[in-house]
Formats: sequence, C-alpha cells, structure tokens
Amino acid sequence: MSAPTLPAKTQQAAPPAKHQPSPSDGSLARTVKRNISAHGFLIGAVLCFSFFSWYPMVREFILAFQKTKDGRTTWAGWSNLTYVFNDPAFWQAWRNTLLFTALALVLGFAVPFLVAVLLNEFRHGQGYLRMLVYLPVMLPPVASVLLFKYFYDPGYGLFNRVLGIFGIPEQQWLQSTDTAMLSVVIAATWMNMGGATLIYLASLQGIPGELYEAAELDGAGLWRKIWHVTIPQTRLILSLMFLMQIIATMQVFTEPFLLTNGAGPEGSTTTVVYLIYQYAFNFNNYGGAAALGLVLLVLLAAFSAVYVRLSRSSDD
Repeated sequence: MSAPTLPAKTQQAAPPAKHQPSPSDGSLARTVKRNISAHGFLIGAVLCFSFFSWYPMVREFILAFQKTKDGRTTWAGWSNLTYVFNDPAFWQAWRNTLLFTALALVLGFAVPFLVAVLLNEFRHGQGYLRMLVYLPVMLPPVASVLLFKYFYDPGYGLFNRVLGIFGIPEQQWLQSTDTAMLSVVIAATWMNMGGATLIYLASLQGIPGELYEAAELDGAGLWRKIWHVTIPQTRLILSLMFLMQIIATMQVFTEPFLLTNGAGPEGSTTTVVYLIYQYAFNFNNYGGAAALGLVLLVLLAAFSAVYVRLSRSSDD
C-alpha cells in the first residue's frame, strides 16, 4: 500500500510592489511650485500696472471726450480738443516746452556724457566720484529745487554773489523772461544728471582698450578718440538716452512749478504738463485736461515710433 501523498502547499500570491517615486516626480513638483510662485508675482505686477497705469490711461482717453457739469457726465465729442486748440495758452505752453527740451538736450544730454568721459579717465577714486555725481539724484526733488531757489535769489543768492566777485551785475534769474527758462534747465540738469552719467560710464567701461591704443598709435588726441571711438561704440546707449531725454523733458513739471510758481514771468515757464494741472485743479475742466494729456500722449508716441523706426533703418 503506497504512502499517502501530502497536499501541495498552495502558493500565495506575492504582494503588489509599491510604486517607487521616480526622480522626475520630485523635479515636476518643484517645477510646479516654482511656476506657482512666479505666476503669483506676475499676477501681482499685472494687477498693479492695471490699476495704477493702464486704467488711468484708459480713463483719460474716455474723459477727453466727456464733460462733467453739476455732477452729470455727458459725451462732448471733439469739443474738449477744440477748446484746447483754441486756447492761446496751449501754443505758448508748447513753445515753452519745446524750448525747455532744446536747452535740456544741450545741457542735460551733453553734460552727463562729458562728465562720464572725464570720470572714465580717472584710475583712482572712481567710487567716490560716482557717489558725488549721483548724490543730487538721491536728494528729494523738492529739497533740490528749493536749494536752487535760494541760489537764484536776487538779493542774497549764491549765484549773484559769485557774479559780484567778477564785477558782473546781479541777474534776476527767475524774475526775468530772458533767464527764467534757462535757470529752470540748469536746476533740472543738476538734479537728474547722476543717473545718466552712471549709465554712460558703464557703457564706456565696456569699450575695448585696444581701440584707444590703436587710435593713439595713429596720433589721435582726446577729442578725436571721443569722436571716432567713444561715440560710435556707445551709439546704442546714446540713441536710447536721447529718446528717454525727449520723453522726460516734454513732461517737465516739478522744477518750473516750484521755482517760478508754474507760469513764471509773463508765462515764460508755463509747460504743457503745468497747463494740464491748471485745467484740472484751477479751472475744474477735467475734460480739457484729459484732452491736452491725450494730445501729449499721441505726439510722444508718434515721435517714439518714428525715432525707433529711423534708428533701426540706420542700423540695418
């Protein structure tokens, strides 16, 4: 009789292997978290620009074609623009603004570049010199303007005292129609030249020294090196700063407002932006102020577009 056979052990199924996270899962999670943070900052910036920049621009465009009277707002069509163009102060403000821009280009555009060229020649103490040049930018604009108002005082001002040393008669800097705008330009140039000077200086330090050495071997002096080496090598920065200078000077307000109370003698320092201020806060004509602001916006945008187009064609 054969021995009984034992039943075979039933094999138990192996437990399912647990999912092992791949290295890509961690990087994916980090990417998602990083993108969430980036999009959060981006959304915040977009909201700030929308509320403080884009919405006022759209609101100004709408307000330029509206009139508000007795708390009621009605559509005015082109009447605000017609009123602005027929105002004699409009053309005077544009003449003064263009004069300020021209004088600011002579001083505020050329002087910072020349100062940057001089600073670039120094081999020691450049840090201290940069700080001295940039110091006026760090001062509050109101404090700087009031300082120049003290300098321009016809009785005890510093400028008239310096002229007295050389036997030159005292000047009515801010009270004369001949010197009021020039006085405003000098103050604005001193206040704002620090930033432009540092930008020019950074561009100058990127020019290879071999170019200057080759120019010296050819017998070029300082001015020939500036004309044939420095200016061509910094042409891009110069063109960009020229455009920014035009846009900034066409919107000047703080300096004439504080130095000459805005209008100046016989309206000689009334600028376009100050006229906008008068329309809005002195005449309560918000539609006219918006219309004048729209004219300024369109002209600056058109000038910028033409200037950029011409700059690209010259580069090509």
